[in-house]
Amino acid sequence: MQLDFHQVDAFTDRPFAGNPAMVYRLDAWLADELMQRIAAEHNLSETAFLVQEAEGWRIRWFTPTAEVPLCGHATLASAHVLFEVFGEPGQSLELNSQSGPLRVFREEGRLALDFPAQPPSEVGSTVELEQALGLPVVDALNTPVHLLVLLESEQAVRSCSPDFAALSRMPYLGVIVTARGDDYDFVSRFFAPAIGLNEDPVTGAAHCSLIPYWSQRLNKLQMRAYQCSARGGELWCRLEGDRVRIAGHARLIASGRMVL
Repeated sequence: MQLDFHQVDAFTDRPFAGNPAMVYRLDAWLADELMQRIAAEHNLSETAFLVQEAEGWRIRWFTPTAEVPLCGHATLASAHVLFEVFGEPGQSLELNSQSGPLRVFREEGRLALDFPAQPPSEVGSTVELEQALGLPVVDALNTPVHLLVLLESEQAVRSCSPDFAALSRMPYLGVIVTARGDDYDFVSRFFAPAIGLNEDPVTGAAHCSLIPYWSQRLNKLQMRAYQCSARGGELWCRLEGDRVRIAGHARLIASGRMVL
């Protein structure tokens, strides 16, 4: 069996930045175990699999160790592959997923994700959290699957060096640290050691909660954000009621074939 793949750097317009994702467009679903082993072989933060079913495109996402219910950058990467490699027509497409229908639009030279807003709710900090992050915490809030942590400054976000073993023991899929930005409306980083990702370079799904949170704090519907990982990535953000728009560039950097 031979399977073609395409690697895309998402949320950047240049190679070796943003968040790399591997994309497979399949004729039919593979066994879950095989898709998980393929994702582990690539060892990127996400590998996306696409199949065109009777009701339209369906997408699934795998980290090297687990399937996840929602992923932004690999959705952006998948849309880029469908549009640019396979010539998908039109200015938008819809992808069915575990998190419901997700739409992707061509918008001002970028691709924009239409995702569900997931406003966080107050939970409060703990001594264990501050010890795991190694920094004072201004506030901590729950999202459906992550913990959102407000730090005092962009510099605090950039210098955060967590105890990943301690973070992995917390009852969250991942931990988002964020602060108001110096040159952007807000900045963030995302740590998910519990699912095999010590740090994800650029995390679209985290912005489902970051956008409503910062929209309320800044009293703005449109914002520009930066995820300040080592690779880094820019996101153009907009709150639209109970949905969010998360836009960014994408760059195809490699194509190849897996032989099984």
